[in-house]
Amino acid sequence: MQARLTYVIKYVADMDRAVAFHRDTLGLPLKFQSPFWTEFATGDTTLALHAASEKNPAGGCQLGFGVSNLADVYARREELGLTFTAEPMQQHGSTLARILDSEGAECSISG
Repeated sequence: MQARLTYVIKYVADMDRAVAFHRDTLGLPLKFQSPFWTEFATGDTTLALHAASEKNPAGGCQLGFGVSNLADVYARREELGLTFTAEPMQQHGSTLARILDSEGAECSISG
C-alpha cells in the first residue's frame, strides 16, 4: 500500500473567524467555504476546516490519506495491520473510510 497525505482537517468552533484567520492573516487561498466545511488550496495537501462537535472538539486535527485502491486496502486490512472504525462507503463524491493510527487516533482514508 502506498498512501499519500491528502487532507489535514482542523475542527473549529467559529467557522467565520477560522476562515478569516487562515485566509486574511496567513494568506492561504480559499478554495471553498460553507458553514460546516471549508477548504484552502495549499498544494498537494488540502487544509480543511470542519465544524467542531462533541466527538471532534475545537482545536483538534485529523489526517486524511489517499490510496489508489481503497477496496483492496480494506480487503487486506488484517495483512496490513489496519483497524477500520468505519468501512468504505460513498461520501461526498468519493469512497471514504476511517482507520486508527499507531497511537489510536482516527484518520480518514479515501480511494
